[in-house]
Amino acid sequence: MQSSSSMLWTFGITSVALFMVTLDNLVVTSALPVIRHNLHASLSQLEWTVNAYTLTFAVLLLTGAALGDRFGRRLIFVVGILVFTAGSALAALSTSATALDLARGVQGVGGAIVTPLTLTLLSAAVPRERRGLALGAWGGIGGLAVAIGPLVGGAIVEGLSWQWIFWLNVPIGLLLAPVALSRLDESHGPAGRLDLPGLVLASAGLFGIVWGVVRGNSVGWGSPEIVGSLVAGAVVVALFVLWELRAEAPMLPMRFFRNRTFTLTNVSSLFMFFGMFGSIFLLIQFFQTVQGFSPLQAGLRILPWTAMPIFVAPIAGALSDRIGGQRIMGTGLALQAVGLGWIAAVASPTAPYIDFVAPFFISGVGMALFFAPVANVVLGSVRPEEEGQASGAQNAIRELGGVFGVAVLASIFSHYGGYGLRQHFVDGMQPAVWVGAVLVGIGALAALAIPSRREAEVPQPAYEAA
Repeated sequence: MQSSSSMLWTFGITSVALFMVTLDNLVVTSALPVIRHNLHASLSQLEWTVNAYTLTFAVLLLTGAALGDRFGRRLIFVVGILVFTAGSALAALSTSATALDLARGVQGVGGAIVTPLTLTLLSAAVPRERRGLALGAWGGIGGLAVAIGPLVGGAIVEGLSWQWIFWLNVPIGLLLAPVALSRLDESHGPAGRLDLPGLVLASAGLFGIVWGVVRGNSVGWGSPEIVGSLVAGAVVVALFVLWELRAEAPMLPMRFFRNRTFTLTNVSSLFMFFGMFGSIFLLIQFFQTVQGFSPLQAGLRILPWTAMPIFVAPIAGALSDRIGGQRIMGTGLALQAVGLGWIAAVASPTAPYIDFVAPFFISGVGMALFFAPVANVVLGSVRPEEEGQASGAQNAIRELGGVFGVAVLASIFSHYGGYGLRQHFVDGMQPAVWVGAVLVGIGALAALAIPSRREAEVPQPAYEAA
């Protein structure tokens, strides 16, 4: 009974923490017009209101997982919650756009620490025979938080003010930290010491790549800053790989990528977040800028998409152990690709809302089917003591997909259209969403190529020996 109680506490604490930090990926998008007016922010500063969070979040995910493995996952988890809470308070108190962007960066640091540890803490607390259901619910909560962010942000902005988007995190974080200390079990990863060279190389390399992608739209993709940043980041990431191949206790063992399940799952996750993040970023603005709806009204209109994880994800998670997570993921990605393509096809300045309901519903079901089994499939491809490293890698790749999706689809949008006339906005949005749909479709092919559990178990002794 005590074990069951501990499992429920762990699920509750990690779910609340995951929802809180993941929600802040896109929750601020609905408030951008209001923030621009209140803080007299430039377009570049508005971009950094979103990107400052995603930049630090994506870059430091591997670091958060590594620190948890070395110093204790519960301890570092609580530290991450407190850092995120402090960043939220600073954001709410900001009186300038620059101060808000810096506070969002602090939030991203806390989120990067918390996110991978929610997965490893939950996985350690749940019996293996029930892990599909638990991690399916975990994935559904994460997907729901990402997708419902614009709706929550719009409701808060209209009902209270944009500052309350951040103030609401403060009491939750202050309550969650002591509860986590008292209710969670402490655990560590396999490494006896921290891989400092790997940590520095991974953070610096990812920073260079993400900085270049985030800044490319405003500075110009051919500028020396962007080309230099991308090249330098790629070189440092290559040095990180070389170091990890030789390190005695690597923070990310490169042999993980010899496993088809691990590699193909992360490829599909990268493309899923690429298409979903970029498309939602543009669609929430389409309903406000082109069709004239308020932030809350815009969020409500994509509810058939964003609400689906609540109903579908737990069922899909429970089924993943029986019929194979890779089939569910592949089906979900295919549905998401169809939905995005449909949205791009029907979008126009005067399109009635009813034209979007069916593709939103299909996209929502697809999103839920993907998020439910993905964590269980990734963790099932490594040994239990290596789940922290695998979780950090999977979350980092996922977030990088979101950063790339927003930056690349925004670049396509700017090339073919812009924020002038309503038709001009649609002219830019349509090809961008089509690109998102194609890449999500490629992710579906990657997911369907993942070997079944029975196939993956055949070479297991040789893998263990390696």
